[in-house]
Amino acid sequence: MDRIKVKIINESGNALPAYETPSSAGMDVRAFTKEPIVVKPMQRVLVPTGLRVQLPQGYEMQIRPRSGLALRHGITLANTPGTVDADYRGEIGIIVINLSDQPFVINDGDRICQMVITQYSHVSWEQVERIDETVRGDGAFGHTGVE
Repeated sequence: MDRIKVKIINESGNALPAYETPSSAGMDVRAFTKEPIVVKPMQRVLVPTGLRVQLPQGYEMQIRPRSGLALRHGITLANTPGTVDADYRGEIGIIVINLSDQPFVINDGDRICQMVITQYSHVSWEQVERIDETVRGDGAFGHTGVE
């Protein structure tokens, strides 16, 4: 596993994003709010984090839901995974949506999502008239059955 240094500004006073276990891929991110945020059923809200980062060139930050919030409370992210590019310097905001039938309260310091920092590649397209055949071919959604 690679280790990289990432510059971060934490305006929240909350703990920095952190891995909960040694094998975790994602770091938990905490909400930064002066007052509780009530997310009504089927409502989207932008939750501030107080975090600004400087990612190395060639890296991105993916923002992903926390599975426990999704399963127990119907709380997920509207644009998952969200992408933070290496040249973005603003505060990281999390677009939370409540898919349950009950209001959900987000308090300052609550773990609301996880972030994964990963390398990416830029594509250089090569336009052709034909691409290689495979066993799957053009089989799309559900082509292998439900088993």
